[in-house]
Amino acid sequence: MSGLPPADFSALLERCRQGDQAAFRQLFVLHSPTVVRLVSRMLGRREDVEDTVQEVFLQVHRSLKDFRGDAKFSTWLHRVTVNVVLMARRAAQSRPTFAAEPPDESTRDEGLLPDEDAARRLRLQAFQRCIDQLSEKKRTVFLLHELDGMPAAEIAEIVGAPVLTVRTRLFYARQELADLMRQEPTLAGIADLGVSATTSSTGGATLKASGRGSNQENS
Repeated sequence: MSGLPPADFSALLERCRQGDQAAFRQLFVLHSPTVVRLVSRMLGRREDVEDTVQEVFLQVHRSLKDFRGDAKFSTWLHRVTVNVVLMARRAAQSRPTFAAEPPDESTRDEGLLPDEDAARRLRLQAFQRCIDQLSEKKRTVFLLHELDGMPAAEIAEIVGAPVLTVRTRLFYARQELADLMRQEPTLAGIADLGVSATTSSTGGATLKASGRGSNQENS
């Protein structure tokens, strides 16, 4: 979401296409939090996150002239971000990993006692280990759907796959994730009950994992 009325945002994009640097800085301010969040989740809290975000917006600057509004700008931006992240990880002969922001005062659950908060963080670390074991394609779909709340149709545009393929990847990601969670002592009970595993991540997002039924992925 740009936070601007559609007509104003369209005008901002047009100014960016014409080389207005002030307009591009405004575009960066509006959308960099979303890009930073997605890059951090896929790369982890590493020193290369900032460089990757800069590369995303460099690609946006180069390619914005080709954006004609056939898709939502947010969808197009996510596609650029995912492609840049995957290229960065492949260049490093590695793979994307899920990582939440380090806990700070804004993300800590003040309603929990210290030992309860410590237990929650252990569950989050265990969940991260499970996420890291998913294949690249399944992990990407899972992150976009479960953390960013994107519908399958929009994810299909981002990853360049049919909607049915996206839903299939999501179904198997959930199924594999549930199996992996059963191997983690702190998560086994949640997986066996088929209940959502809820933890805190960047911006207070909710993580959900379940291997029960394909109807959960309809969006």
